[in-house]
Amino acid sequence: MIQGTLDLLILKALALNPMHGWGISDHISQMSGGAFKIGQTPNNRIARLYELTPVGKHALEDEIAVWRSYTSAMDLVIQAQ
Repeated sequence: MIQGTLDLLILKALALNPMHGWGISDHISQMSGGAFKIGQTPNNRIARLYELTPVGKHALEDEIAVWRSYTSAMDLVIQAQ
């Protein structure tokens, strides 16, 4: 996985609905058609419910902009003749 993509995936999952860690992992797997599988570490901690804050929404927008810029540049390189 490319560095920084996990942050984007988590933020995007949380933008859809508040969820706990296992739900985030499962949702990322579903959104990616199973291409991304984020493992869970079993431990005896209390499950926490996460939701996107206004700062998180801004971070998601920034991450999407960076990702789109990156993929556009990669497309230029791939298509170069």
